[in-house]
Amino acid sequence: MTINSDNPSKLTFVDLFSGAGGFSLGFVQEGFKDLMAIEIDKEPAETYSWNFPQSTVILEDIRKLHSLEILDTIKESPDVLIASPPCEPFSAANPNRLDSAWSRFYEDAQGDLIFHAIRLIGDLAPKIFVIENVVPMINQEGKDILKAEFQKVGYETIFFNVIDAENHGCPSIRKRVFISNIHISLPKKKSLTVADALKDLPSPSEPNDIPNHTFTHFPQQVSKKAYKIRPGIAAVFFRGAKLEHKNWIKLNANEKAPTVMGKSKFIHPTEIRALTPREQARLMTYPDDFEFRGPHSSTFNQIGESVPPVISRLIAQKIKEKIIRKK
Repeated sequence: MTINSDNPSKLTFVDLFSGAGGFSLGFVQEGFKDLMAIEIDKEPAETYSWNFPQSTVILEDIRKLHSLEILDTIKESPDVLIASPPCEPFSAANPNRLDSAWSRFYEDAQGDLIFHAIRLIGDLAPKIFVIENVVPMINQEGKDILKAEFQKVGYETIFFNVIDAENHGCPSIRKRVFISNIHISLPKKKSLTVADALKDLPSPSEPNDIPNHTFTHFPQQVSKKAYKIRPGIAAVFFRGAKLEHKNWIKLNANEKAPTVMGKSKFIHPTEIRALTPREQARLMTYPDDFEFRGPHSSTFNQIGESVPPVISRLIAQKIKEKIIRKK
């Protein structure tokens, strides 16, 4: 996929913690110009560069970036700043999550990354910002911490917009908070199922030219158990002294998929095999011409750590309406 957003009259944005570019994609589809993406991991950055060749992609730790370095490159304050800092410190799925919101923000090695996003928001002064993360980040203590940090850079009113992606055109369950200086309410869309998402994809065993549509065969002992699993059921396939393969979930074709995460392991609803990266990307509403770079393990992570493009585009529409109304 090659997306050209090189138009000086367009609204502009910068993407922090860009990953593969799911958050950016919706904005570009809606006509925004991507000035810069910042990502610390090589393979997601390569995916971003491949799909957004007109953007400047900075492979760097955001802690080391000064706003003057960004402005020296992009030459202007962006209209919008979007960010998806790591969710691991706050996610209930993290078995090592620290006990209190304070410790998650200030003691976890990744917890302070959102503060660097806030720092850059204060310095770059976008008209609108949106930060995506997991809902457990914003318990009452978490909200108080974030409000205090935003007040330091001049933002007194903060909105914690909780959005269920499955209510807005995403065929997988995904509840996230979008922290912003504006209220964001998205239009409801038709509920989609796994079958809706996958129905026109050829089997990866057939010849095709769809990017990222290959799969790895199950070991024999896994295939036997996968055959017996009922749709919607998870299973531990086998354990050893040093190895455990678990949490494979057989998808139900007539229901929404569970939340797609970096470590998600899904079994195809009608075939005895794992999903391909492309099928998993379909569950997150990526178009088929969006190509992920890197091995399967990396592409699955890139997909699972994304904002679904269908959601980012709806957010971009709302933001564009608000900015245009103010002009």
